[in-house]
Amino acid sequence: MSEVSKSSLEKILPQLKCHFTWKLLKEDGVPHDLEDRVCNQIEFLSTEFKATMYNLLAYIKHLDGQHKEALECLRQAEELIQQQHPDQAEIRSLVTWGNYAWVYYHMDRLSEAQVYVDKVRQVCEKFSNPYSIECPELDSEEGWTLLQCGAKQNERVKVYFEKALEEKPNNPEFSTGLAIAMYRLDDKPPKQFCVSVLRQAIELNPDNQYLKVLLGLKLQKIYKEAEGEPLIEEALEKAPGQTDILRIAAKFYLRRGDLDKAIELFQKALKSLPNDPHIYRQLAFCYRAKEKQIQGAEDSEAGGNREKMEELRKSAMDYSKKAIEKGLDPLYVYSDITELDTEECYQTAFTKVERKQLPHGYSNFQEQNGQSEDTPVPKHLSTKSTANGAESQLPRNSWYLQGLTHKLNGELLQAAECFEKELGHLLRNSPSGISSHFLPAEELAEGGEEVGQGADSSTPSKLSDPLADTEE
Repeated sequence: MSEVSKSSLEKILPQLKCHFTWKLLKEDGVPHDLEDRVCNQIEFLSTEFKATMYNLLAYIKHLDGQHKEALECLRQAEELIQQQHPDQAEIRSLVTWGNYAWVYYHMDRLSEAQVYVDKVRQVCEKFSNPYSIECPELDSEEGWTLLQCGAKQNERVKVYFEKALEEKPNNPEFSTGLAIAMYRLDDKPPKQFCVSVLRQAIELNPDNQYLKVLLGLKLQKIYKEAEGEPLIEEALEKAPGQTDILRIAAKFYLRRGDLDKAIELFQKALKSLPNDPHIYRQLAFCYRAKEKQIQGAEDSEAGGNREKMEELRKSAMDYSKKAIEKGLDPLYVYSDITELDTEECYQTAFTKVERKQLPHGYSNFQEQNGQSEDTPVPKHLSTKSTANGAESQLPRNSWYLQGLTHKLNGELLQAAECFEKELGHLLRNSPSGISSHFLPAEELAEGGEEVGQGADSSTPSKLSDPLADTEE
């Protein structure tokens, strides 16, 4: 194929509606657990949704440089579309063909890329645009894909499914997608608005057990647990191996205080999703909660209980570390201050969060003392940093961590000073303007010049909620 044809391809490809043009994962990269989740969906979802998951899996394989595997996934998607939607095969294949064209282009197999561009054009020419069309099926495909890509996409998802439902208001596929998006958006704080949407979706999809566990958990959150529990039990009975159902059901039992049942269900989910950091975090919270239960019992001083408490504490620590290894922010994992109230927790959190942001002087201090990049941060770090004048250069959240270090060392006055500095930063940067009521004019004028510049915007704001998750 000539260079001119390649240039022509490069003008056409961005017009195709497919995963390569939907801006799915560019900001945050591919989550550790995304491929596992998509493969799990392929295993357990009804056949009509599998083509969508195979298309997404193809895109993930492409991002990982596995182009042959990506082509195989697209072949599976195309085959499933022919089986499940023979009367709409052309329309529903447009996304798959667009993905084919992009993958072949990246493999430098340009003639094959052109074949799929031509297939898209032959369908779209029947409408107004030669390379893309507007239709509810394509809106749904994009909506379902975005649902897998994290909470930041939920507003977009809602728009796509609402748009699709305008054309086909009683479509079960579109209604299910909207209900899931509404559930996620309605959860902060919990409200009753999405209950009716979930009920309507269940009427159209009576065999969809995932919708039932979402409704069950939502009912629990609005203090109607007795109404929600039968839905949870039914879903677990009819879909005992579906990971999404196990995770939501586990949250239901965790909120109810049935820690053993929650741990059992989270452990089952973990077998299918070994790279999901949120399951590790939730398990850590469960074990920590069990430890606190024993700690609060009247006979907690008994030797057997102390041994059990130590075992539970170790399990909580192990799962917390695993959550961090799988990509969660340490401050998110150790959000409860009691989780940070050990030297080992603090060292892990400080090492993971701050290592790349420490001032140059501290790196030299490490080298001079024979410490490697993997060496845990010592408890006396704060005094060393202060002595070298480095403490004032520490980034956002470091005043909080410094305060914890002083607290662990029994230096309560220094700890209070650090916490005050962190609070000052939070007040100065509050969008509500509350700082004008609490901070002196000279501090307001300083803006964000003290600790806090270079803040990590990815740190979740709901640090204290052990059930907080990027998605349900």
